[in-house]
Amino acid sequence: MEKENFFDSMKRKLIFLFLFFHNYTYIYSKGRIGKNLNGRPCLILETIGAKTQLVRKNVLVYLKEGNEICLVASRGGSERNPGWYYNLKKSHISTISIGTDKYQVTSREIFNEERNEWWIKMDYLNNGGYESYQKRTDRKIPIMILTLT
Repeated sequence: MEKENFFDSMKRKLIFLFLFFHNYTYIYSKGRIGKNLNGRPCLILETIGAKTQLVRKNVLVYLKEGNEICLVASRGGSERNPGWYYNLKKSHISTISIGTDKYQVTSREIFNEERNEWWIKMDYLNNGGYESYQKRTDRKIPIMILTLT
């Protein structure tokens, strides 16, 4: 049992390290490198910190349908929502970059039937990862929709 915990811990640390380098590369190459992560599309979300008022950039997996972009505030199944979620709740206007293209967006949290429909699509895109994250936490993982303006 102790050996399994060690390997699980090491696996999580390696994934974290890989994601850190991916995010760093995508942000600092200004979208030229890192548009996809393991076959999943990624965007750079630029928000203003809800508490700090500083510019914050996060690389997130997304799904785009028409004029709407879906983001899941999973934070890997943590007990707390990610900071970008609170930033979007405070200011519904933000900027995203998909590759080298920048867009202004407005955001809203979705609930009930609409949330369930997007949840199924996002979980499928992430090979069941979001459902796995949901099992790790008691909070209901929020879903945000960004609308291109």
